[in-house]
Amino acid sequence: MNLDIREPLEENLGVLETAALLRELTAGLIAVTDFDEALTRLVRVARDAVPGVTWCGFTTLRAGEPAGVAGSEPRLAELDDLRHGPDTPAMSAIRRREMVLCADLSAEDRWPAWTRRARALGVHGVVAAPVDVDDHVIGAVNLYADRPHVLTARRQLTAMLLAEHAGLLLAAVRDRARQSARTGESDAALLTEGVVGQAIGVIMTQRGCPAPEALEVLRSAASSLDIPLREVAERLVATVSRPRES
Repeated sequence: MNLDIREPLEENLGVLETAALLRELTAGLIAVTDFDEALTRLVRVARDAVPGVTWCGFTTLRAGEPAGVAGSEPRLAELDDLRHGPDTPAMSAIRRREMVLCADLSAEDRWPAWTRRARALGVHGVVAAPVDVDDHVIGAVNLYADRPHVLTARRQLTAMLLAEHAGLLLAAVRDRARQSARTGESDAALLTEGVVGQAIGVIMTQRGCPAPEALEVLRSAASSLDIPLREVAERLVATVSRPRES
């Protein structure tokens, strides 16, 4: 029996490649709190993990306005930057809310000025996929090839899955950034607030450490004792304020 197993094998390899890409992307972004750092990691992972892709970029809009780019190759950053003009694959993907593909830029006429710049930089194929982050931020992940006809339909599927997964991870990054900012504001208030501030001063004096570290010591004690932070602070202040017996 002569069975042609090449197509199922190729499909399985494609699934494994995509799974590896999404796993690596998750690992790279899972603890990041800075949005720009997350974008930098995203484009590098995509460049290295998607077969046929030579470079990767990301175009960001906040409240409908251009808000920066990230690129795996700095010299190609202008291709993702909407300040050079809105007629780009990224903007087409964002406007239409669907993926945009050009396997061979030599036959492309949708973005004349952009295409001339891209070809001059050695780009011969592009896939742009829209990315929904949250109510304020949207964007597009842009995959570039240095040869024509290597960004196939299978790469389109990979780009679509990459964009959907990236949107979820980037939304989580922005949530963590907001939480971190709120925590920072809360910390600043605690450092100057009554008995907690006094307790922090005591710990700084005893340990010779800065205020943020002293606050973490206080929080750790509260967690270990399973009592409110203020109660730990009150106990500490009361202890050091108690007159020593002669």
